Amino acid sequence: MGKRNPQPWLVGDELWSRIEPLLPSSPDGQRRPGRKKALEDRKVLCGILFVLYTGIQWEWLPGELGFGSGMSCWRRLRDWNNAGVWQRLHEVLLDELRATDRLDMSRAVIDSSHVRALKGGPKTGRSPVDRGRPGSKHHVICDATGIPLAVTLTGGNRNDVTQLMPLLDAIPSIRGKRGRPRRRPKEVYADRGYDHDCYRRQVRAKGIKPVIARRGTEHGSGLGTKRWVVEQTIALLHWFGRLRIRWEARDDIHEAFLKIACSLICWRRLQPTLR
Repeated sequence: MGKRNPQPWLVGDELWSRIEPLLPSSPDGQRRPGRKKALEDRKVLCGILFVLYTGIQWEWLPGELGFGSGMSCWRRLRDWNNAGVWQRLHEVLLDELRATDRLDMSRAVIDSSHVRALKGGPKTGRSPVDRGRPGSKHHVICDATGIPLAVTLTGGNRNDVTQLMPLLDAIPSIRGKRGRPRRRPKEVYADRGYDHDCYRRQVRAKGIKPVIARRGTEHGSGLGTKRWVVEQTIALLHWFGRLRIRWEARDDIHEAFLKIACSLICWRRLQPTLR
């Protein structure tokens, strides 16, 4: 087993080669007289990842790291998210995972997790598991091995089942092999929180078999041996310090961090094939 990278926020050449083509071009030659040259995109990205990994507040980003100010990194994160960079990066890495036979779409697994939202904002609500404090939910769908396929953000008071269809719809068209892109898993596994027959019918209408635990039934169905992978994926997402608690009042900034984290989990899965 290799040693853990003590500075995982530093972007290596291989990862940068995937990200750089996705970034919107900068308007070279249009700087105003007297203004400083914009910091290199790669250094700014390292600053964004430093905040994601450590959970540090933007204004506390150490200047000696050379990643620019926290506000500069925040603006670039916002602009790149608006340009769809993080979603496209996730799709690029999913394509590579499929091309290397590391993606298993024989089934997908879905679950959610609560996080506190200390500053409130859109997509928050009174959390039933945190004494009614403001909270949000991370809803995740992954493949049979735990690779994240899509993630959504809602208020902490939203019922899990309301995100079943949005998550299935959010799975991108995954290329990487000849023929038609793959978008639908053969089956979708979920716990009792998704036990509604009307949603089962909607899942079947998409050509997907729903395997959802029934309320009031005893344990022993064997579903847990398939569903544990999504719990592992959620644990990996919350390993990033910035995702354990929602600090952003703006939901789009928190969603940007979620998409970057999904991409980084996919990137780690690719590493054995790149050595």
